[in-house]
Amino acid sequence: MAKNVNITPLHDRVIVKPAPAEEKTAGGIIIPDTAKEKPQRGTVVAAGPGKKDEPMTVKPGDAILYGKYAGTEVSFEGEDLLIMRESDILAVI
Repeated sequence: MAKNVNITPLHDRVIVKPAPAEEKTAGGIIIPDTAKEKPQRGTVVAAGPGKKDEPMTVKPGDAILYGKYAGTEVSFEGEDLLIMRESDILAVI
């Protein structure tokens, strides 16, 4: 899991540390960097307070699934993170 991040998301936003991309297929074939797919799972690092009428349902440490093109990629203190709305999260694992 990611170290503590000094970013506080606002409203219904969450900060997610994406899981690393798959290096090998189930059959043992090594996947080159150009063919790797963007991961669709990750861990919540920080969560905002939620909207006025809707409290947040995810919390830091939750493993989640999100859409392929969800969120905005940011790099903070050498870590690649995603900032997305809670509504972009598809499921908690």
